[in-house]
Amino acid sequence: MSKVIYGIQQIGVGVSNLAEAWRWYKKHLGFDIRIFEDNTVAELMLPYTGGKPQQRHAALALNMQGGGGLEIWQYKERTPLLPEFTVNMGDLGIFSAKIKCPDIGKAYTYFTEQGIPTGPLSKRPNGEEHFFIRDPFGNFFEIYSHRLVFKNEKKQVSGVGGAIIGVSDIEKALSVYRNILGYDAVIYDETGSFDDFSELPGGQGRFRRMLLTHSEIRRGSFSTFFGKSEIELVQALDREPSKIFKNRFWGDLGFIHLCFDIKNMIDLEQECIANGFPFTVNSNVEHNEKGSFDMGDAAGHFSYIEDLDGTLIEFVETHRLPLIKSLGIQLNMDKRNPNKPVPNWILRLLSLKRVKNL
Repeated sequence: MSKVIYGIQQIGVGVSNLAEAWRWYKKHLGFDIRIFEDNTVAELMLPYTGGKPQQRHAALALNMQGGGGLEIWQYKERTPLLPEFTVNMGDLGIFSAKIKCPDIGKAYTYFTEQGIPTGPLSKRPNGEEHFFIRDPFGNFFEIYSHRLVFKNEKKQVSGVGGAIIGVSDIEKALSVYRNILGYDAVIYDETGSFDDFSELPGGQGRFRRMLLTHSEIRRGSFSTFFGKSEIELVQALDREPSKIFKNRFWGDLGFIHLCFDIKNMIDLEQECIANGFPFTVNSNVEHNEKGSFDMGDAAGHFSYIEDLDGTLIEFVETHRLPLIKSLGIQLNMDKRNPNKPVPNWILRLLSLKRVKNL
């Protein structure tokens, strides 16, 4: 059976203080559901952590309105590093996370009234309104219109719906984002200078930008929760872009990876190899025969590839997800039909994992 991609599970963000960052994301972006929290050693990411295991504290948080989550990640025994330079639009790596928003005007009013650094309300090349905010830790989030919500909690925004990723060559980058990840539908492909980028660092330059989505509706597992997503590839045309994570570790400050929830890791690995992108990390090789890696109360098989510019793409095949820990109720994903979505009433039980105080 070929691989199945259920959707964007999360985007990783390296921070210097997990509790402080999570409080901000909970208050302003609605990420208040704790899927897991783990305070152990990152022992499998040696190619990206200086060749040795690193103590870390990580948590995966969701917004019940739907979309992907945030994996908030903090080193415990080393000081996480900032980029060596001011990160500009088009630099190689994840420039911004995309956040789904059911009401752009209402959200814009909220963020400006809260005093959060907020760019102008502007239009993307396809005419849709969007805007950027910047968190206190220097990370940009694009707030874009996406009216469908999984569970309406009257929050200003929903979860993660994609990312803006700087690449050196869009045509070559499609070998990952279209051929492997399935973003085969082009919403726009424009070249020039763009008003909606002009307030961002380096955004006054010339770019080729391509906004992609998937023509096939994601099916199975948590697909109804994650929903539709998009990837925007940005190529700088008038300067040589820098690698955002140059001379830094995975887990240092900023967006560290984009993660997809999948089924059939073995078939996915063969597909990645056939396309020239072998796994650089694989818990199946490093950990145990099944590849199951404990993440607090949850467990799964994970792997990584790099795009042509070194941006990290993670894949997670979930094996176990506790719903009500005190009653021993959990989802065993191994026994589920991979093409059948988890019923909404079960997914709504995730509300019981809401964090009230951090």
